[in-house]
Amino acid sequence: MSPRRSALLRFLLLGAALSPWLAQAAAEAATAPPKPARPAADNQILLQADEIVYDGDTQTVSAVGHVEIVDQGRILNADKVTYNQKTDKVTADGNVSVTDTSGNVAFSDHVVLTDHMRDGALSGFGALIGKNGRLAAASAQRIGGTMVIANRTVYSPCKICNEPGNRTPLWQVKAEKVVYDQVKHRIHFSNATLELFGVPVLYTPFLTEPDPTVKYASGLLAPDVGNSTKIGYFARIPYYIALSPTNDLTLAPQFSTRGGELMQSEYRARWNNSGMWLQGSVAYNPNGGLGGNDGAQVYDHLFGSGRFALDNGWANNDGWRVGFDTQLTNNSAYMRFYDISYLDRLVNDLFIENVTGRSRFSLSSYYFQGLRAADAQSLIPYVLPRLDYTFIPTSKVAGGRFRLDVSGVSLARSSGPDSQRFTTELNWRLPMVMGGGQLWTLIADARGDVYHIDNNDPVNYPNVPDKSRYVARGVPYVALDWRWPFVANTRGGTSYILEPIAQMIAQPYGGNPSGLPIEDADAFEFDDNNLFSINQMPGYDLVESGPRANVGFMASAIFRGGEVQGLIGQTYRLKPDPVFASFTGENGTASDVIGRVSIKFPHFNVTDRLDLDRGNGTLRRHEIYVTGTYGRSSVQVAYVHLPAEALNLGLPTREQINAQADINFYENWQAFAAVERDLLAGQMLDTEYGLGYEDECLAISVAYRRKYTFDAIQGVPPSTSVILRFSLKTGDQPVQPFSLFPQNVFATSHP
Repeated sequence: MSPRRSALLRFLLLGAALSPWLAQAAAEAATAPPKPARPAADNQILLQADEIVYDGDTQTVSAVGHVEIVDQGRILNADKVTYNQKTDKVTADGNVSVTDTSGNVAFSDHVVLTDHMRDGALSGFGALIGKNGRLAAASAQRIGGTMVIANRTVYSPCKICNEPGNRTPLWQVKAEKVVYDQVKHRIHFSNATLELFGVPVLYTPFLTEPDPTVKYASGLLAPDVGNSTKIGYFARIPYYIALSPTNDLTLAPQFSTRGGELMQSEYRARWNNSGMWLQGSVAYNPNGGLGGNDGAQVYDHLFGSGRFALDNGWANNDGWRVGFDTQLTNNSAYMRFYDISYLDRLVNDLFIENVTGRSRFSLSSYYFQGLRAADAQSLIPYVLPRLDYTFIPTSKVAGGRFRLDVSGVSLARSSGPDSQRFTTELNWRLPMVMGGGQLWTLIADARGDVYHIDNNDPVNYPNVPDKSRYVARGVPYVALDWRWPFVANTRGGTSYILEPIAQMIAQPYGGNPSGLPIEDADAFEFDDNNLFSINQMPGYDLVESGPRANVGFMASAIFRGGEVQGLIGQTYRLKPDPVFASFTGENGTASDVIGRVSIKFPHFNVTDRLDLDRGNGTLRRHEIYVTGTYGRSSVQVAYVHLPAEALNLGLPTREQINAQADINFYENWQAFAAVERDLLAGQMLDTEYGLGYEDECLAISVAYRRKYTFDAIQGVPPSTSVILRFSLKTGDQPVQPFSLFPQNVFATSHP
């Protein structure tokens, strides 16, 4: 046979000998269901070698020189392969490698297989496991075709640099003995020493971990250790439990010298078009309450969310689903004290909804929990139920777009007004294009509300009558929206757009009967988001009234790689609308001037929002948001200036700057920092500084955090903490940006 000649040989003796060995010697990295048996004609071996020799006297078959044997996707390479029929022994010598169908590669200088090619001994053993995992040993033994026992081993999942002098992996495990179970995909180490940068840092008599081909497996996650002035020295040790390919559980006990014990947990599940997650914690502090004077205390919290598509039941799974969101705690300061969450209002809801085409139906209920010191839970309403229905036909009605909205809500509270509202609104829009590219839209709208109101607490709600009564109102209007975009294009691909905008609304005066409980319109803010809204009031309880016009300009410059946009506008009325208070900037015949400038490029975004006083042109409200990214580096800066009269929740004037930076200053080294500063008071609110290293193999960071705020009512004092995070990566995990504030191990994400 000529050298390097490819041949498909039905060489019965060699084929019968090597086929079972190949099937076992390279067991799959991931357990897979058995494949259907192939016809006998397909059970062929592809053998390629420089020479094949059969010795009848010794009853041996040898393939010599550049041997390559392929069987069902498995590949054996060697300088020489010999099968002895008398001893039922296969011997492979010289540059032996076996590649399985998952891409795992095993190397050896000399391999001897016995017991029908299931067992054997290997010298000079090495293996590639997964994409980067490497296992080397002085010798190895294969048992049952699915387990390798290696002696005097070195294992690392890290990439090895090819430069001389830099071939030590970032971390590796040296062990006297390693057992690699290829069925369970586990690597067990005996008398193991962990080395970082070639320096021994930890010894353990026993260590186990999944091989790098495993996407998920139960085991310890990266711990957090540190010191805090609130809870003392602490350690959080999360443990991940892989229940199945579609659900998992994480448990994270935390132990501290002054904060007691804390157990956090998170359960996640996904199936078909449904999913849920539940996140909770329980803390026991034997050293006193959060203020340190209340004796031993137990605290807890529960967060979660779920979305469940209805299957072939009464809803026939035609866009129907049910869901919930939950946020609960038994103590208003607990989550902030243990750095679990900084939310100050918790929202719980339960709903069923259907979305079909452009239409939507939803029936829901809400429960709110207030965590602010001034919150009185008895005055916070709960919603049971809330109805929302929107019908938008796919065909035109009288040449325009028709929309029907039906809304209803029932509010109740322990103390204060209870109310029920039912609303129906009809809306019709007719868009038109006139000469010169003018865009006109005619809008006609009619809305009716019916309220039923009871008030058992006239002291806290003096503006709501204390007798049961019904209130009805109708709110019609006709509006005309006009826009005329002027577009200019340059040869360089830049487009300039200047678009004047005017909205004229004809609506009767009135529409806000006295004595209505205002439940959904307290958070009004006049800005660029509602400047060109026909009804600028949020919610249903309050409405604008009277003739008015919204007028402004929008300008854009669109480049090949980004866009610059500006907007400015103002609202005009024939006479003031009493629904607007003085702080809103809309209490006269002309509103404040609202502006926005935004710059959007791939690595740089700026948004500047302005509110100019209509009387003297002074800057009443100013917000600037800047984001820059370059590779693994990022910078975010936010500046907010709000006068006291613009904060309708009783808060003082606010001028604050928040800045966060994550700078990749050298290869895989990053410095990160975050600052929150009250500019009016001239003091810091929160700071964090840290340094970290992260690549595909190792992540380590240390952070210093100082919180300056003090809440004497809720018992949360200022605090200082130092946190160390350390993670050895064992698979192809992506490199992530560093967190700017200490986070728990749980990701608050929705299904």
